[in-house]
Order: sequence, then structure tokens, then C-alpha cells
Amino acid sequence: MSGAARTPDGTPVPVLMYHAVADEPSAATRGLSVSPGQFAEQMRILADRRCTALTTAELAAAWRGGGALPDRPVLITFDDGYEGVHRHALPVLAGHGFAATLFVSTGWLRGPYDTGGGLDTMLDWDQVRALAAQGVEIGGHSHTHPQLDQLDDRAMEFELRHCTELVAGELGSRPVSFAYPYGHSDRRVRQAVRAAGFDQALAVGNTLARRRQGPYALRRLTVRRTTGPAEFERLVEGRALGRHFARDRALTKGYAVVRRARQARRKATRTRG
Repeated sequence: MSGAARTPDGTPVPVLMYHAVADEPSAATRGLSVSPGQFAEQMRILADRRCTALTTAELAAAWRGGGALPDRPVLITFDDGYEGVHRHALPVLAGHGFAATLFVSTGWLRGPYDTGGGLDTMLDWDQVRALAAQGVEIGGHSHTHPQLDQLDDRAMEFELRHCTELVAGELGSRPVSFAYPYGHSDRRVRQAVRAAGFDQALAVGNTLARRRQGPYALRRLTVRRTTGPAEFERLVEGRALGRHFARDRALTKGYAVVRRARQARRKATRTRG
């Protein structure tokens, strides 16, 4: 992405999605993790390109209000709440003066609300507060990280409300940004997220974020352990994304068919009952 080139839809923005940052991640998180060295190198690439890192709330507010974005905007986001975000990522972000957004699954964090579902060593609430104190936006990612579109309305409302209440209680302010667990959402989920008080939400999609996607379906780009420096630059520039994520999109489309079939079966079962 060169400079601040404008389109009728505004500036397309790369929204980078990270998970764990660890030298030795668990088997469950390895594919979606990056090493501390990788992360530092990727942040150097952004700095060398003179990118301006925004929080999710800042990007959405600018698009909602029609405000101008800085040259070379980028979002750096983390899902779930892995301990390496505090240990390894925060010093690098602070060194470059980069903003970021961390989306926490409150039931996975170490502490009094831990449900035991975390896939690796997770942050505790003191570390989350330390991240917030350094300017990292803390967003919601549900309580137990379920597939929200597979829940009934009551269970989904609990996941969203409880996550919001815990973050607000521990940090003193309610989260305004949300990331869908597994990247999945449908109209019902998006409506529930909005009703829960979130102002914007991120999906995956593996394409650049654009204003026309709407505040509750902004797209992100997956950064993996296999993402090398050249690939990372292509992600940031929005080049060859179709080829890069072709397999992901095929799997996503196939899984969407399965999910719709499951939903239809559940609906038929409830109707018969």
C-alpha cells in the first residue's frame, strides 16, 4: 500500500491478526503463533515503511465520522489473551510507539474467572491492566471462545454480557471493540454484538479492511508462524492476497456449508419439539 492513496471507499487498511507470541508455543497454537524474533522483525518492517498503527476503535471512529486516516495506517491485533503478548510483544510495540488492540476471552485468562479453556499460557488480569496502561486497547472476544453462531440467543447473550462485565470491572471501562471467535458471524451474531454495546467488530476474511464492510464486519489478515518477511510485506501492501489465502477461503466456504446444515438440523429439531 503506497502512501495514502484514496478510493471512493477510502483508504484500505491492513488489519493484522496475531495470536500467541512464543518461542515454544503449545501444539494447539503453533500454526497461528509467531516467534518473538518474527514479531520484532515484522514490527521493524512496519516502522521502516513509516506505518501508523491505530487501535480498532480509532479506525472505526474515523470511518464512522468520515475523518481522514494517516498515511499508511495499519492495525495490530491479538486474539484470545496469550501471555507472550505482554512478555514479548509489548516491549516491541512500545519501542516503536505502536498502538494495538488485544481481544480477550475472559474465561481463558488466569485468575478468578478461569474456565480452564486456554490453549497455552494465558495472561493474568494484572498483565491485561499493564497492557491497557501502555495504551493497548482491550476488546472483547467472548467469555469461553465458543462458535457464537452455534449458540441459542440466551447463551450468546451471556457470552457477550459476561465478557463485557468482567473487562469493565477489572479495567474500569467497558470494551467497545469485539472480535468474533473463530472469525465466524452471521446477521444474528452481529446484531447481538451491537446490542451488547460494542461499537465495532472484526471478522477474518483475509483481505484488507474497507469502510464499506461496515463497522461489524471489518476484515483481518492472518499472520502465521510460516509468514516470512517477504510474505508479510505483501500482506501489508495488500498484494496477491487471493493466491496467498486461496486454501483458507476454500476451507471457509466448505465449513460454511457444514455450519448452515447444522443450523438447519437444530432448527428442525426445535420445531419438532
